[in-house]
Amino acid sequence: MQKINAAITAVGGYVPEYRLTNAELETMMDTSDEWIQTRTGIKERRILKGEGKGSSDMAVEAVKNLLEKRGISPLEIEMVICATTTPDMQFPATANVICDKAGMTNAWGYDVNAACSGFIFALTVGAQFIETGRHKKVLVVGVDKMSSIMNYEDRTTSIIFGDGGGAVLLEPNTDGYGVIDSILRTDGSGRVFLHQKAGGSVKPASMETVMNKEHYVYQEGQAVFKFAVKNMADVAAEIMERNNLTAENVAWLVPHQANKRIITATADRMNLPAEKVMVNIERYGNTTNGTLPLCLWEWESKLHKGDNIVLAAFGGGFTWGATYIRWAYDGAK
Repeated sequence: MQKINAAITAVGGYVPEYRLTNAELETMMDTSDEWIQTRTGIKERRILKGEGKGSSDMAVEAVKNLLEKRGISPLEIEMVICATTTPDMQFPATANVICDKAGMTNAWGYDVNAACSGFIFALTVGAQFIETGRHKKVLVVGVDKMSSIMNYEDRTTSIIFGDGGGAVLLEPNTDGYGVIDSILRTDGSGRVFLHQKAGGSVKPASMETVMNKEHYVYQEGQAVFKFAVKNMADVAAEIMERNNLTAENVAWLVPHQANKRIITATADRMNLPAEKVMVNIERYGNTTNGTLPLCLWEWESKLHKGDNIVLAAFGGGFTWGATYIRWAYDGAK
């Protein structure tokens, strides 16, 4: 019996129109364009505007883009896994909302929250439903409206994050293309360095938590940076070694867009030149679960059948991981 792999057969993406530039942030807090670019590599980030708009609205646009390119009906999708840290609501799952809004009424699904590593975690889980033969079409979404949990008086966090998301379609492949391997890691002790203080069951929302601004992202930047540089680079190198990959036969590194210096450190550890690294952080910032699918969406036309691609991410919690994909189609066609 031929081995079934889960191949990515289509990619969709969406970013909001509004651009929040470093120049605008200078009017909101004590910061500067030079300070932001030197530390993060970010020039601007997209922000979702509009009353009642949430993560699902961006996801639906990405899904519609994907379905149109693949030429299939939303009714053909059997399962949706949504990786998000900013769900529309505490419940129901944003995946369910996306299914309803996009007309994927034959699909079931749920959310995955692994912070910035969520898309890789969700991709690995979705691939297993294809590999076992349980489903033929699984949609994996990575999306976040990070502006909804930003304190724009805090220059240590608000300069980093933006809104946006993307989606990939997984389908069976017996020719050796698709998701080949994943290495996933967590370390819950890292929660003290990067988290949202209130809004969960430990510290439910109250007048006090709102007044104390505890519903925004809290980050100890230096500690997170040190962990991210080491672990994201280590796991990317590990997946290369485990699959006999070299700098010569890896076509692309798709790194989580957290910080330009972390991206560079990961590429250096893999001995990859800059031209093999997907980087769009200067335009979108860190869209958390949206960064990896947005990269694939933007670079799709440059991807070729058979390309060896490594995805790597690091997120709060801590979570981190890397996935090796053998690309299944020529993106330019």
